[in-house]
Amino acid sequence: MKKKGTKAMSMAIALLMLALGAGAVVTQQSAMTKQSDGTYIVNTTTLCQNVKGYRGTTPLKIYIKNDKVEKIEALKNQETPKYFARVKEQVLGKWNGKTVKKAAKMKVNGVTGATMSSDAVKKNVTKGLEYYQAHK
Repeated sequence: MKKKGTKAMSMAIALLMLALGAGAVVTQQSAMTKQSDGTYIVNTTTLCQNVKGYRGTTPLKIYIKNDKVEKIEALKNQETPKYFARVKEQVLGKWNGKTVKKAAKMKVNGVTGATMSSDAVKKNVTKGLEYYQAHK
């Protein structure tokens, strides 16, 4: 009886991982996943819980392939939409195409009028890249 329950549970977990990850392989650290094409995705939601913008946390997903930043996406947050849109337009793309090592050392200017949001995004990127370097 126990074997049937265990087998069914294993099957359910495998199906859930496949559905949620679309083929992604989850590393031991829940903050980072590795897709089948070799792209790592660092999610700063848990890494940067104490990093606050103007109205709260500013979590990101950082996509890294072949040790280069592919793109950075902002996740749901409570920042003022008008100002955070400027941060997304003017700040998030600054790291794209850079090696992780170079991107981690970059000094990126923030957005006037959205200083706290900009600073929080920059800290999220820095912590996310540091996490990738330590756990890849």
